[in-house]
Amino acid sequence: VQVVESGGGLVQPGGSLRLSCAASGFTFSLYELNWYRQNPGKERELVAQISATGGWTNYADSVKGRFTISRDNAKNMGYLQMNSLKPEDTAVYYCKTKLGSLVYWGQGTQVTISS
Repeated sequence: VQVVESGGGLVQPGGSLRLSCAASGFTFSLYELNWYRQNPGKERELVAQISATGGWTNYADSVKGRFTISRDNAKNMGYLQMNSLKPEDTAVYYCKTKLGSLVYWGQGTQVTISS
């Protein structure tokens, strides 16, 4: 089982990034997909959720209207499109897949918003 995030980096305020989450070793299409973020000394924060089929999404208030979560079950991929980025979006972003008690996390990808 593997969950691997990619796409992080350094971006100026107002810029965009698209994070990817590549899943393997399990039936990705059955799992809910979540994106979290975390800064040192702080709790991990739920950013966005998408159901297994992609028919339902949910966002933290802090990212609504700026971030879009999506998935391609045929490719076993999840995505987080992040627009209008702010310095407070700086964090390590994690992908999590969940089916009941089966939970798989990725290792995280650093996103830094700075001029």
